[in-house]
Amino acid sequence: MMTIITTQMPLLLLLLLSLTTFHKCMSINDHKLVRCNEKDKETLSIFKKGINDSYGELSTWSTENDCCAWKGVTCDNITNRVTKLDLQSLPGEINMCILELEFLSYLDLSFNEFDVISFTTIQHNITHASNLFYLDLSFNDLQMDNLEWLSPLSSLKYLNLTGIDLHKVTNWLQAVNTLPSLLELQLSYCKLNNFIINPSIQYSNLSSLLSLDLSYNNITSQLPNWFFNLTKDLTELMLQENNIHGEIPSSLLNLQNLRYLDLSVNQLRGSLPDGISQLPNIQHLGLYSNMLSGSNIPSTLENLSSLNYLSIGRNNFSGEISENTFSKLSNLNCLELASSNFVFQFNLDWVPPFQLSYLFLSNTNQGPNFPSWIYTQKSLQYLNLSSSGISLVDKNNFSSLIERISYYLDLSNNFLTGDISNLTLKGDTLYLSNNSYTGGLPNISPNALKVDFSYNSFSGSIPHSWKNSKDLQSINLWNNKLSGEVLEHVSDWTQLWILNLGENEFSGTIPIKMSQYLEVLILRANQFEGTIPTQLFNQSSLFHLDLAHNKLSGSMPECIYNLTQMITSIIDSFPRTTIELFIKGQDYPSNIQSERRTFDLSSNSLSGEVSLELFRLVQIQSLNLSHNNFNGTIPKEIGGMEHMESLDLSNNKFCGEIPQTMSLLNFLDYLNLSYNNFDGQIPIGTQLQSFNASSYIGNPKLCGDPLNNCTTEEENPQNATASPENEDDDSIRESVFLGMGVGFAAGFWGICGSLFLIRKWRHACFRFVDGVGDKLYVTLMVKLNSFHRN
Repeated sequence: MMTIITTQMPLLLLLLLSLTTFHKCMSINDHKLVRCNEKDKETLSIFKKGINDSYGELSTWSTENDCCAWKGVTCDNITNRVTKLDLQSLPGEINMCILELEFLSYLDLSFNEFDVISFTTIQHNITHASNLFYLDLSFNDLQMDNLEWLSPLSSLKYLNLTGIDLHKVTNWLQAVNTLPSLLELQLSYCKLNNFIINPSIQYSNLSSLLSLDLSYNNITSQLPNWFFNLTKDLTELMLQENNIHGEIPSSLLNLQNLRYLDLSVNQLRGSLPDGISQLPNIQHLGLYSNMLSGSNIPSTLENLSSLNYLSIGRNNFSGEISENTFSKLSNLNCLELASSNFVFQFNLDWVPPFQLSYLFLSNTNQGPNFPSWIYTQKSLQYLNLSSSGISLVDKNNFSSLIERISYYLDLSNNFLTGDISNLTLKGDTLYLSNNSYTGGLPNISPNALKVDFSYNSFSGSIPHSWKNSKDLQSINLWNNKLSGEVLEHVSDWTQLWILNLGENEFSGTIPIKMSQYLEVLILRANQFEGTIPTQLFNQSSLFHLDLAHNKLSGSMPECIYNLTQMITSIIDSFPRTTIELFIKGQDYPSNIQSERRTFDLSSNSLSGEVSLELFRLVQIQSLNLSHNNFNGTIPKEIGGMEHMESLDLSNNKFCGEIPQTMSLLNFLDYLNLSYNNFDGQIPIGTQLQSFNASSYIGNPKLCGDPLNNCTTEEENPQNATASPENEDDDSIRESVFLGMGVGFAAGFWGICGSLFLIRKWRHACFRFVDGVGDKLYVTLMVKLNSFHRN
């Protein structure tokens, strides 16, 4: 009998396996045959009507398909009812009739483009007990006036409204208090203003809350004591990036289960509560950038043995940081003490009990020696020691350290020297600016994104290995001693946003092929020559162009300037850096945010007329064409450049009159038109007359205020131009004088002519003259004889 059972066992096992496989196949077929509930289908169809599906994202939502097969819809295999809806990348309206789905337990509409939300009949239509436990509407362009629609959702455990404008909602706390099952609440970026509480309401329903995120709001109140009594089981509390002021309440210590606390970037004052070191489970402590003070922090930290994240920099803490502070912090993974007043006292042979991935000690007094304990950190991915007074390093250990950092390295603004050309830096963000490095540039990894090696003494050409870094977004090599041509490199950097090669000795021609994303191009003070390529004016993203102080020649390209960023005001989300600007006649750099629109071709050998297209770039704020050989006139279109703040056309051969439209440049703060061939009157207007004579000198034929070399008539054009009445008077006066002259001449020659032609008249005239002469003679002789007798 035992033998028979044994021999039949394989057969039985095969039969069981076949039955299992058949059951699974039947289950799969059943799933394929799931038919959507008609009521659910109708609700989904109403929801779809509010969606603008111009891209066909919901093409499967048709009557020909079963709604359980629609994109983003999940149904229960047994009940055929919709239980889950998960949709992204859709614009339009959220019709919250979707909550009428009786068996819906999971609703994720995050990361869409919904800008309207409708709650018209929701309160009346939800007559069933809601099964919804997960609701995510985050990152939509929505605004809500109240949260009362949440009250029927009694099963809700996860609620995420991140990014929704709730600034009109004053009772958000009361609204979420109606959700007794809530475990996680995310309300970051919601423009919440204050903690507002109604004393008559009991908030016991929030006792199950484990995670609360109110970060990145505009909460301007203090932290009330009652806030930390809402729930004793809270494990995560995020309040960073608000305007919370006052002191940290001692009631914070009630949260004994707290693992994650972030109060960074607020306006908190005073000291930390004395018992904070007794929070046994705290792992993440973020207090960065407040106004907290006290010298007991180092001793407080000693007992937080669970800490893996500590960020307390940019406060007013003091005291001595030593190896004793970290003796029990074996789990520490991130340490941030930037811009702090701590005194660092570490033994040279100290080996920490932790291995950090993130270390931020910028603006601390670490130097002159590089902290030796950092060499022991083999897992560092982010290191920031900028502005820390470091000048001396252990060459081998230092080289090994910075070569293995894989993400972020910032050693800028120190006193580091030496030749690092033989190193290959693996980080994607590399900041070594404002040091004294010499020799060639180091190699960088193919993953590099941002490189700033400015203000050093690097020499030689750009390493060939840089061609492989095709994802580079920002390169700043300003003020070094670099040379060679850059053409072969630039064409490979197809993702580049910022290229700053200024103040070097680069040569060759300006590259024709550049990244289509290029926003900032600075080639100032090099040896570039040749003409400006036409393709450069096709860079639609370019808004800062500086080619000054080179050897460029030829004329401005005659083409359509497709510099969209200089024509229209476009706000770009790309993170900005500070760049060197030469504006308003100043010959030194000013660190100004790079959103400023600048066009600088000064100090080259460019000639010809300036293209009219240039004066149609109406968003330009600084235009400098000085010290070239440009000629021609300034077109009247310059008056449309209404954002202009700095204009320098000096030392060229511009001629003609200054257009009257320039008086419309109301923001003009610096103007230099000197040493050209302008003539005529300086246009009258408050703006142009506000500059002194130095803005106009060197134009001999130019006159008007503020110049003093105009004639009276030129200075008073109204007087120089006669009125019609004066013109008539002058004509009459001229006619009278002309008539008198003609009459005198005619009478004189008429009498003389008659005497000459008529003898009788001539004899009579002579007799008359002789008679008069005789009479005068007799009279004179009688008078003389009478005088002698007397």
